[in-house]
Amino acid sequence: MKRGLLPVKSSLPPGLDARSAAILREIVEEYVESGEPVGSRTLSRRLGLPLSPATIRNVMASLTEAGLLFSPHTSAGRLPTEAGLRLFVDGLLQFGSLSEEEQAGIGRSLEARGRSLQETLTEASALLSGMSDAAGLVVAPKGDGGIKHIEFVALGGNRALVVLVGADGRVENRVMETPVGMPPSALIEAANYLNARVLGATLPDLRQRVGVEMAENQNALDKLTAEVVESGLAVWNGGDDARGGTLIIRGQGKLLADVDGQERLLAIQTLFDRLETQETMLRLLELAENSAGVRIFIGAESGLFGASGMSMVVAPARNDANRIVGAIGVIGPTRINYGRIIPVVDYTARFLGEMLG
Repeated sequence: MKRGLLPVKSSLPPGLDARSAAILREIVEEYVESGEPVGSRTLSRRLGLPLSPATIRNVMASLTEAGLLFSPHTSAGRLPTEAGLRLFVDGLLQFGSLSEEEQAGIGRSLEARGRSLQETLTEASALLSGMSDAAGLVVAPKGDGGIKHIEFVALGGNRALVVLVGADGRVENRVMETPVGMPPSALIEAANYLNARVLGATLPDLRQRVGVEMAENQNALDKLTAEVVESGLAVWNGGDDARGGTLIIRGQGKLLADVDGQERLLAIQTLFDRLETQETMLRLLELAENSAGVRIFIGAESGLFGASGMSMVVAPARNDANRIVGAIGVIGPTRINYGRIIPVVDYTARFLGEMLG
C-alpha cells in the first residue's frame, strides 16, 4: 500500500506539514488495520518515500510532543492518541464509497414487505453491525400514534412487565410494581380490560377513556385489577420518559473481540450499562437532532461513555419534512474503520429516513 506525500494545500490540518501529515495518516491507518504500534522502519517501507528511519523517528517524536502519538510501552513503535485520531478524522481521512451493489443490498434488507417498524429498525441495527464489524445502534423517538395491544407479564417479586405494541408495530416495555397479594389472573383481566378499549387510541386518549369509565363505574373491576390497570398506564406517564423512545443494539459481542485485560472489560461493561438507560437514548436523539449529517465522537467527546476507549459514528434519519425519525449509528473501539463506516452510516440513515418519511 504505497502512498505519496499529501499535497500541500489549505485543507491540511493546522500545524502539520505534508510530511508530518503523511506519517500521522499512515500510523493511524496501520493502527486501524492491526491495532499494533508502528515503528519507523515499518513506516519507511509503507510510505515508499525517500525518508530514512532516523528522519521518520524525528517526525514521530515531534508528533508525540504535540500529543498526537504515544508509545504504549518501551517499544519504539507509536499509536495515535484520541487527539491524533480526531485530527486524522477531521483532516486526513480518505473516505470510501458504497458500491451500487452495496446500496441496493441495504435497500433490499430494509424494504422487506410485511415487516413491522420494530423489525425494520432491528434489521437496520443488524445491518450496520454486519457492514462495520462493530455494534450497530438505532434509536427511534417515542411514537405518538395509536396503540394496537397491551400485555402484562409477571416477573415475580411484585413486579410485572408492561408491553405496549403500537399500531406501527413498535414495541416498548416498562417494569411496574404490582399490588401485594395480587393473583396472576389480575394481569390477564387488566390486559383484557384495556385491549377492549384500545381501538387505536393514543396513550393520552386511553388514559382519559379509562379514567372516566372507572370513575363512573367503580364496580367494573375488582380492586386489585383496577390497581394493575392504573399502575400499568402510569408507568408511561410523565417527565423525560415521555420523550423516550426505542433503542436497538445488535453486535454487542463484537465489542468484546479485542478486549484484553480486566480494565478494558470493565470499560465495555460500563458502556453496556449506560446504553440501557433512558438518559442515553435521550442524549443520542439530542446528538442526532443537532447534526446536519454524520458526526464522529472519539472517546469521551459525546459525553455518553466517559473515557472508555470507544468511538461512535452517528447520523440523523430525517423524513421528507426534515423531522428526526431516528438516530442511526455504530459504536466500536477507537480503531474502527472510519473511512468504511462513515459512508455506511450516512447512506443507511438517509435511506431509512426516506423510507419512514
